[in-house]
This record gives sequence, structure tokens and C-alpha cells, in this order.
Amino acid sequence: MHSSLEEIERYIIKRVKDIRESKGISQEVLSFAIGKGSSFISDIEAPSKKAKYNVVQLNLVAKALGCSPKDFWPDESILEQKDQEIKELEAKKTKSSKAKGKK
Repeated sequence: MHSSLEEIERYIIKRVKDIRESKGISQEVLSFAIGKGSSFISDIEAPSKKAKYNVVQLNLVAKALGCSPKDFWPDESILEQKDQEIKELEAKKTKSSKAKGKK
């Protein structure tokens, strides 16, 4: 999975891969099972590629793997690093504003 993908996208790709491998299904077989070319899944799972699933494809993958699309999603939301940094900056700004108001 390419590093430019969002954390949630990398999580879903990894979950699909884990489930696929646990069922002994090759990338090529899964690609064909969802009506795609032989390298579709390998392109998504490859670290050098920016390919990712869309929701329609995830639905097809779930059907082919005999699971639910929700099996690919985390139980809790994933806080992106950049979201955390934004919250920290907002907290500092709020703290700074309050400190100025006390002067």
C-alpha cells in the first residue's frame, strides 16, 4: 500500500488481504471473482501503487470472500495523524486565547 493512502484506506486493504489469505484465496483468483483483471488485487496490495478499493468493489470482494463488507472496517474510527495534529494546534490556540484574555 502506498504511503500516500489515508490510514483508513491502508487498514481496509490490510483487512481484505488478511481475510483473503486466511481463506487461501490468491490475488488472481479474487481479482477474477469480482470481474477484474488478473493484477487488480495485487495492484491494490502492492506498496508501490496508489490503487485502492471503492465501496462497490468492497461489496463484491466481501461476496467473493463469503463475509460482510463491515468485516473490512475497524470497530472504532481511526484518528489520522494529521487530524491529531490539527486538534493539538486548535487546543494550543484556545489555550493561548484564554491566557491573553486573563491579562
